[in-house]
Amino acid sequence: MKVVVVASGHGNIPEEVIESVLAKHDIVDTVGKVVHLTKRGKYLWGLCPFHSESTPSFTVTPDRGVFHCFGCGMGGNAIKFRMEIEGLSFPEAVKIMAEESDIPMPEGAGGIQSAHNPEIDRLLQAYEWSAKFYHYLLKNTEHGKAAMDYLRSRKFSDKMIDQFQIGFAPDRWDTLLQFLERRQFDLAEMERGGLLSARSEGKGYIDRFRGRIIFPIANRAGKVVAFAGRILGEGQPKYLNSPESKLFNKSRILYNLHQSKASIRKTRQLVLFEGYGDVISAWESGVHNGVATMGTSLTENHASMIKALADEVVIAYDGDRAGQAAALKALSMLEAVDLRVKVAVIPGGMDPDEFVSQYGGERFREQIIESAVSTVKFKLIYLKKNHILLEEDGKIAYVKEALPIIASLHSSTEREVYLKEIAAELELSYESLKQDCNLLRASMQKNIPEGDNNDKRWNNGRHKKGQVQARALLPAYHAAERSLLSLMFQDSDAAAYVNEHLGEDFNIDDHAAIAAYLYAYYAQGKPPDISRFLSSLQDDRLEKIAASISMMESPPDWSPQVLDDYIREVRKYPVQRMMDKKREEMIEAEKAGDFLRAAQIASEIIALDRQ
Repeated sequence: MKVVVVASGHGNIPEEVIESVLAKHDIVDTVGKVVHLTKRGKYLWGLCPFHSESTPSFTVTPDRGVFHCFGCGMGGNAIKFRMEIEGLSFPEAVKIMAEESDIPMPEGAGGIQSAHNPEIDRLLQAYEWSAKFYHYLLKNTEHGKAAMDYLRSRKFSDKMIDQFQIGFAPDRWDTLLQFLERRQFDLAEMERGGLLSARSEGKGYIDRFRGRIIFPIANRAGKVVAFAGRILGEGQPKYLNSPESKLFNKSRILYNLHQSKASIRKTRQLVLFEGYGDVISAWESGVHNGVATMGTSLTENHASMIKALADEVVIAYDGDRAGQAAALKALSMLEAVDLRVKVAVIPGGMDPDEFVSQYGGERFREQIIESAVSTVKFKLIYLKKNHILLEEDGKIAYVKEALPIIASLHSSTEREVYLKEIAAELELSYESLKQDCNLLRASMQKNIPEGDNNDKRWNNGRHKKGQVQARALLPAYHAAERSLLSLMFQDSDAAAYVNEHLGEDFNIDDHAAIAAYLYAYYAQGKPPDISRFLSSLQDDRLEKIAASISMMESPPDWSPQVLDDYIREVRKYPVQRMMDKKREEMIEAEKAGDFLRAAQIASEIIALDRQ
């Protein structure tokens, strides 16, 4: 097996920075801020923050600097833990952890702006002060009175207005301009950062936001990086966002993530809204795991961010036609990254904010969020709206569109439930629907390419990231490969011996890749250190596997004989597979009456057995 190792994706972050971050951020302290740990033997144990469990299966090994969950398989070092808990990329996590420990980060390292980029610092300061200024104008001046009256009419409490730092930009050209000018900010920089606009005629600048209620948009660290302004009264556009800048990329930010991430982390569920008002109303209703996109449709970047934070998403978009169409598009994107998805169905074309205002928070939680329907149910509800079901043609057209959705379900019980619902609702024969569904399913299965994972094809994204898998007894070759890697992690001489006598000829691709990375790691003269090695992998799956292997109890000393025994077991497996294949060929030859061929194959099996 040939494994090609490419340069790790550190994003130009120097190795010494990564090593300093790991040295300064003790694994126990890092994990202990989130998980209550109890010492038991050489390990610290706690309830896993990445999946729901009642019995601790999450462990931290202080001397190795790694964590690992025996339930869901999550594992890695302190950097990996911060990445998963806070939904950060590797460069983002290193940057934040370096800042916390006063470790200098070279300019532009990791493809992200340095914490000490003066323009970034000035923009962050300007946004922080501007947010406080707009909030003050809303609550304490005559300018903000009409906006306060509007917010209270929408049932926004003073507590929520303060918590979300809602503000107001008066309908004047230079309110913020003068505020920033007095504080000696560079106005050209403020225009590039989205706080001001250049005059259309002549030189100079004007306020970008005028006559609008201001919703500050914060990044994951809670720093204000943009504004969304809702017009007060009539006019277009209804919402105006800050333009994209060095601080703000709308496809990489979710509104309210900085406040909701603790609840999302705890429940492993995220509620996705369309609007800022929806998030705030839901928060006051007790829904503290809600976020919204930045006045744009969901992107693949958003889906990847959500995948790092949650296992399940409830889409709570507006109940009108446009909102439901957007929900249909979003659920496909979320299911594509293996998230479980439900959809909240809001009656009467209302948006979540309107529903809370009219019926109250308790009813919203129970009837809308907690009663969210499966994606299949939602698709069927959505399809119904396209057809007049009182007419025969409408019934037939609806059934033709609904059956492929139901036929794709892996569970026969689920198929039966939905088919019986349609049969009862449309007064059709359940048996006829079932027969049509089975024929369609058989046709669909014929079109699955050989080797595809059928379960994944048919399960509609129901894979649960945090689900605890039953522990199975590993085949001998698999256990031998893990034992080899465990010893190689602890001793570079053991790795050199395995490299000479086995190389990359592991049977399991992931093991071969880890071994190749480990050979390259030691070739750079680095000492055995599983925490440092994990950072060199930059691959989620390999990190989890390597972290799991590092938890194995291996003897501190090794001998060539021990390694040879494991290597022999590893090399034996492909020969055994070849023998099994030959036995099948021999049986086929005997069935065909080709006894000469069968005898020839039998001698090949004997030769393989001796080998």
